[in-house]
Amino acid sequence: MQSSSSGDGVLYESIFRRQDMDGNKQTPDFDQTEHQHIRYNPLRDMWVLVSAHRMKRPWKGQVEKPSEEYVPRHDPSNPLCPGATRANGMVNPEYDSTFLFDNDFPALQPDAPEPGVSDHSLFQTKAAKGVCKVMCFHPWSDITLPLMQVSEIKNVIDKWAELLVDLGATYPWVQIFENKGAMMGCSNPHPHSQVWASNFLPNEPRLADRCQREYYRDKGVPMLLEYAKQEIQRKERVVVENEDWLVVVPYWATWPFQTLLLPRRHVLRLNDLSNEERQSLASIMKRLLTKYDNLFEISFPYSMGWHGAPTGHQLAEDMSHWQLHAHYYPPLLRSSTIRKFMVGYEMLAQEQRDLTPEQAAERLRNLPEEHYKTKADKSNLRENAKESK
Repeated sequence: MQSSSSGDGVLYESIFRRQDMDGNKQTPDFDQTEHQHIRYNPLRDMWVLVSAHRMKRPWKGQVEKPSEEYVPRHDPSNPLCPGATRANGMVNPEYDSTFLFDNDFPALQPDAPEPGVSDHSLFQTKAAKGVCKVMCFHPWSDITLPLMQVSEIKNVIDKWAELLVDLGATYPWVQIFENKGAMMGCSNPHPHSQVWASNFLPNEPRLADRCQREYYRDKGVPMLLEYAKQEIQRKERVVVENEDWLVVVPYWATWPFQTLLLPRRHVLRLNDLSNEERQSLASIMKRLLTKYDNLFEISFPYSMGWHGAPTGHQLAEDMSHWQLHAHYYPPLLRSSTIRKFMVGYEMLAQEQRDLTPEQAAERLRNLPEEHYKTKADKSNLRENAKESK
């Protein structure tokens, strides 16, 4: 069901595309919100099963505990706070903006012995070297990106770009990512991201590199640049946009409220963005993340990360097929306590989603861009002002 570069993959893809075209002609009663269908993800060369009618089924499964809303602004025992002592005995500075440090428990280290030659092709091992860093967004623990000022978010973006240049000079892949919320495995509520740089190209960017390279070879235009152009014209999956950026629920989305953040012009890497583009990126990130929080009026959990052209020795190579983009993968489905599980069929057959990307985009698009907490604070101030009169 994968690999359009193989004969079987091409046959499978052509059959389903033909069936889809024929079906649209022969079955005018087809309703994507009622009838299951599969959609092709050209960025990962795989198909996604869309079964929107499953949203009607009653839920008797696991219900997550509501996230803890109260987080102290400063906790001296929190190792990410200014002035706190971390596990290795290092004391954080009294920082007032972003703060970068080496991960105290890194998954990758720069020095590691070579594993040696494998004695069989089924048992291959290669050296894995790199560095892992942690970057705090803000000195306060009780704030998240959608509640930060646009200027503060831009500081985060500038630091990401700086790190990409620094680590990318040595390593072929620099993965910038944020896990937000305990549901996504985040062990500390203090706003922060991680940056892992490796001497190898990991699986996901390797797949994205192949798919984008093949599309560029066949079409002569970067895949995601053409995709953004199409989504701007079609509108139905657009969540937010501005003069430089576009956020959509991708046509092939797997997670319920998954989004894809794209620049409007051809950009290879974060550090290629102009100052104005970084400013507008900060603005659109705040708008998107505010909508996420407003969906269920919680601090919305997600994993997000940036993908751009590989670095290291590939900085000197032609990477025109690449287009910078960010993925947001939130797990919540029906409410703040009911999440999407990727198990069973998704693990053993293929990815599946329970509402159409168009439905998800419409829900997000129609949400206000004023954060629910900001609105509540304003309401409380008005009430307090009335009582004081």
